[in-house]
Amino acid sequence: MAIAPVNIASSTASNWLKEAQESLTSAANPGGLMGALQNARTANGSIKSFLAGSQKMAAGFALTALDTLESARILTSQQASEAIQKRSDERLEALLKQSQQPKNYTPPQGLDTVIYFADGSTLDTVNNIFTMSDGKLIDATTGNEYVDESALIRMANGAYLDTKNNILMMANGTKIDTITGLIISTTA
Repeated sequence: MAIAPVNIASSTASNWLKEAQESLTSAANPGGLMGALQNARTANGSIKSFLAGSQKMAAGFALTALDTLESARILTSQQASEAIQKRSDERLEALLKQSQQPKNYTPPQGLDTVIYFADGSTLDTVNNIFTMSDGKLIDATTGNEYVDESALIRMANGAYLDTKNNILMMANGTKIDTITGLIISTTA
């Protein structure tokens, strides 16, 4: 019987004697199919040797089944890890693809700062002021008449004086032209 060469790993150099002994023992008593085939050759034909050989063969098959099960577990674990890594890579790639600006991308342009209409009215899209053709200003967001806050003098009773247009707006809604003193409109 030939002695199998003994491999000494660098990380276990301090236990080389123990590993060498284990290697010799395992070479002398191989398990699995090799062990079963080797044991079949040494049988002497008695029932005792047959039963001992059958027991060794059953142990060999059990060892083979255990090795197969362990290999399947390792393979399944590796495949699961690779599948998780692949899904993670695909998600990362999709996120990167989604976050990139497309080639030949032209950002959308907003509205013009002033839109001119055919009847002479204009819309200031920056300040949201609609100017009618007669010069009347309307707040485009509320629909109410626009009053420039910098040209107003507010009074304690809720009335205010529009110094730009020379109109006094009373608290009850009456508008008075401050130059002529005439009532322009009354709204209650």
